[in-house]
Amino acid sequence: MVEWITTPGLTDYRAAEDFMETRAAEIAAGTAQECIWLVEHPPLYTAGTSAKPADLTDPDRFDVYETKRGGQYTYHGPGQRVVYVMLDVGARGRDVRAFVQQLEEWVIATLERFNVTGAIREGRVGVWVTRDDKPLTATGSPAEDKIAAIGIRLRKWISFHGISINVEPDLSHFSGIIPCGITEHGVTSLVDLGLPVTMDDVDVALKQTFGLTFHTA
Repeated sequence: MVEWITTPGLTDYRAAEDFMETRAAEIAAGTAQECIWLVEHPPLYTAGTSAKPADLTDPDRFDVYETKRGGQYTYHGPGQRVVYVMLDVGARGRDVRAFVQQLEEWVIATLERFNVTGAIREGRVGVWVTRDDKPLTATGSPAEDKIAAIGIRLRKWISFHGISINVEPDLSHFSGIIPCGITEHGVTSLVDLGLPVTMDDVDVALKQTFGLTFHTA
């Protein structure tokens, strides 16, 4: 069984890291259940293991946290559902690439509940949506915006960190970084797409689609 925890209000980032570190160790030791933890953070930037200093364009805007998850710079803040995923990847096939694909599929299935078509793009981390309401790109392709980010770490085959889905964050806050090092595409949210979706709605969809994507360990 996977334990689901939803924490109201805004969760301190370092406190979240401490919780994940402890819980991952307990799962590895067999003393705790796998866990999905749903939180929101105050406005902040995080730097993954591949973060480039030049991509932090406004370093004094919000607190910046170095973290050991994969990926580059990302933003967390109110209105964004952060989903910390503490699962036993060792018991789920020991295939990291397949696990990341499952996370992507989970996000896409969740977005489908709101009639939003998410997609994966080669060379671009995260989940993207096509913007028919925006001008074509310089290459004549439809504009695409990022709606969800993914970044995980494994220790003893237990995952932590996870995914974030933009429900209704202040999208101007993303301007202090180059999200995931990508400059030619924008960022969007469910509300920015014109959908009256609440955080509770997203949480329900996440729980409904989880079992469709992940088998029991």
